[in-house]
Amino acid sequence: MPSAAPRGAAADPDRLATAVRAQTEQKGEQKGDTDKRAGRSTYRPTTYTELVDDAVAAVAVAVEDGLNRLEVEFPAVSNVDGYKGSSDLYIDANIQLALAASRKLAEVTGKRVHLLLPDETEYSRAAEMFKAALAASDNVSMGHFREGRPSLASTFGNILFMGVGGREVDGPQAAAQRADIFIAINASTVELADLEAYCEETAKERVVVAWNMELDTLRSDLGLLGFPPKDLQHRFLCTFKPVFYIRQRDYSKASPPTPAPLLPLPAVSVAVAPFIINYSGALSGKDDKRRYNLGEFKEELMNAMGLNTESEGSAMAFLRRGYKTSTWWEDDEDKEQSKAWRS
Repeated sequence: MPSAAPRGAAADPDRLATAVRAQTEQKGEQKGDTDKRAGRSTYRPTTYTELVDDAVAAVAVAVEDGLNRLEVEFPAVSNVDGYKGSSDLYIDANIQLALAASRKLAEVTGKRVHLLLPDETEYSRAAEMFKAALAASDNVSMGHFREGRPSLASTFGNILFMGVGGREVDGPQAAAQRADIFIAINASTVELADLEAYCEETAKERVVVAWNMELDTLRSDLGLLGFPPKDLQHRFLCTFKPVFYIRQRDYSKASPPTPAPLLPLPAVSVAVAPFIINYSGALSGKDDKRRYNLGEFKEELMNAMGLNTESEGSAMAFLRRGYKTSTWWEDDEDKEQSKAWRS
């Protein structure tokens, strides 16, 4: 994927996606690949730079196609399993990758990109930590989901620091008004409601990208006590179309036990080597294809690994899969206001 803007692309945004596609197809021809819009059976990026470049190109094409709610998902840190690992490491690495993507996206499209943190505290920390990178990034700014509803501290700060003629010093809210594309990162489930409000009140019809937010993980908390209701998926999260999607999953399969003897002898279960088989894989998004649900993906992964050894319809197959192989948000298709997230 291109890492720099085609000559003249920034000056003529309407020609952007055509130029991006042309460079993508040229690179694909050099590698012997097919059109990336048709998907590919394998994807083996060698660096995070390549991942970011490919994600930016996918976003740029989607923007030119008129889409305004987009999802980008890929493993943000190679040795940390999302928020289950070191959260600070994950959060900071995700900010760094999102900043790199923002710079590339602004360069390729000629548009202004506004990077969104969940709240004012996260914003202040990130703005200080990545101050030099922000200063060196043209057409890239940073803010947070609640910037349109400033806290007492930020309001007091604006009173103290007024610009010439009594005008407020340029801050996140002013930068957001000029932005064309918003990239939202590092939200928790409870903060999704703030993102929804931001999209309705500030971003409106402009492009919003959910960047490495692990939306499938966040969806699982909806409806629980203290979290937003499931309707947030039906009316809001369902509108985000995955344009670059790599979701890694890890599973384990225990080796089958030896048959237990008939009663009245005591039932004894002895596992055979290698006792437990750990396996993992990545679900990669393809344009215009229905995404696998999580149960289907696990089955496909087991088939690829040669681990799906139980006979179809057997008791062992039922016990392994269970009665339910899909999640509530995968089943609630009739309640959704959009099918965009399923592609």
